[in-house]
Formats: sequence, structure tokens, C-alpha cells
Amino acid sequence: MTHPIDLFYWPTPNGWKITIALEEMGLPYSVHLIDIGAGAQFEPEFLKIAPNNRMPAITDPEGPDGAPISIFESGAILQYLARKTGQFGGPTERDRIAVDQWLMWQMGGLGPMAGQAHHFLKYAPAMDPPNDLPYAKDRYRRETGRLYGVLDRQLAQHAFVAGDFFSIADMAIWPWACLWEGQQQTLDDKPHMARWLDVVGARPGVQAGRAVAAEKRNNLQNDRQAQDLLFKR
Repeated sequence: MTHPIDLFYWPTPNGWKITIALEEMGLPYSVHLIDIGAGAQFEPEFLKIAPNNRMPAITDPEGPDGAPISIFESGAILQYLARKTGQFGGPTERDRIAVDQWLMWQMGGLGPMAGQAHHFLKYAPAMDPPNDLPYAKDRYRRETGRLYGVLDRQLAQHAFVAGDFFSIADMAIWPWACLWEGQQQTLDDKPHMARWLDVVGARPGVQAGRAVAAEKRNNLQNDRQAQDLLFKR
């Protein structure tokens, strides 16, 4: 590969999935920061690439048949990169099925539930006016905890999420799971998840991906403008 992938990114769990994948796969990439707190995700040029006004997104100048391609949705990007490189998608067809199902588990379950837990536990009470909603807080805290229980039981049987190999499923889940404290969870009863968090977090590619534009990550609890853009638009 001679031309870098263009990555449209902000340092969030969904953004980290792709920087981690690009680092782990050894792919060259150029970062284009999409400041979601300033509304950059609504700019017309970005919407041409990501019509759902969400990052991350990529443009690969060397897509299928050598033609450029743009891709949005982090799970779709991970699957594309795994196919493109032949890495981290699973060594056999059965393994690839396991990777896909755990990737979908993250996209449809853990990501949305942990995201709502963050919102109602951290951000909604800090809004103006405050939205401190006990039912919502309990609902998403409990569901996130249930999902982490599922993850811990899976990791009791395997070194990594989809089996005894590191995959894009781990890359998708780890960025959300590593924020368990902000979701008001505990690892005291989840030793296998705790072990996995440490093992994955020690990988150089994971550390490098997590570090991309880390200085741009801010505290939404104190940023009223960002709250209006992210939560009221």
C-alpha cells in the first residue's frame, strides 16, 4: 500500500477502534480531526463521506479494484480493513463467524448501552438544566453490567473475545470496556474481563491507537456548547 488511508476521527471509543486497527495492521493513515464538540460532523464535506453525521469514517484511495472508497460505521470499517489486509478477522471460517458475532454484539449491545450509561450517569446530570434521572441511570448501569457479565463468561473460556486469537472483535470491545469505571461498573466479580483488559491494553498497537490526538479529549460535563451540539441537535 503506497497511499495512506484518510481517517476522519475524534478521540472517542468509536474512534479508537479504527486507530487501534490501523496501528495493529501496520497501515499508513492520515488523521483528519472531526471536532464533534464544535459541530464538524455536520459539515457538508464530511456528510458526503459519513451521511449519518457520525465519526469515524475512512477514505481508502486504494479500495476494491484500485478505486477509492469511503466507508462509515466503525464495525463496517473494521471488517473492511480485516478483509483488505487478511489480518485479525479469524484464521478459519468458524473463527470468522465468531469474530463477526462478537463484533455485532459490541455494535448492537455494548456500545449503545455503555454509551447511554455514560450519558445518563455523567453528562445528563451536568446539563443546564440538570437531567438527573434515576430510572435511566439504573436501567443503563444494570444493562451494561449484564453485558460485562456475558463478556467475562466468554473470556473464562478463551484468551480473547472470539477465541484464542486477537481480532477486530477485541479492537471493537476494548475501547468501551476500558471505560468501565465511568459506567459505574466493577471488575471484582469479573476476573477474566480484568485479565483481558490488561492484556489488550498492553499491546503496543492498542496503546498507539489510544494515544492519537489524546490531548483533544475534553470533559463534556463542563462544555455547554458541546452538550448542545451533541445532545440537543
